[in-house]
Amino acid sequence: MSTSDAQHSADLNAQTVSGIAHLARLSLNETQSAEYAQSLNKILGMMETLKGINTDGVEPLKSPFDNPQPLREDRVSESNHREEYQAVAPATQDGLYLVPRVIE
Repeated sequence: MSTSDAQHSADLNAQTVSGIAHLARLSLNETQSAEYAQSLNKILGMMETLKGINTDGVEPLKSPFDNPQPLREDRVSESNHREEYQAVAPATQDGLYLVPRVIE
């Protein structure tokens, strides 16, 4: 099967998009279904083009930037308000909030 044959067999039409929209519980009219089918076919075509690119010998990137991201200074910027917050809680123990058991 050639690339063009594979592409034509994978083309989406408005009827297919309407069926998918129904399964997803989305409401689309005929015009929207046709527009989405066209857009999705463009995206699928672009993915087919990307599949054809030879990436042998290309190392994967951790980041597209040459330098690592700068990190902010590791310092405390907020004070601890746990005592204030737990003072109004219905039940606490050892610094933890107590809640009703949900699973028996």
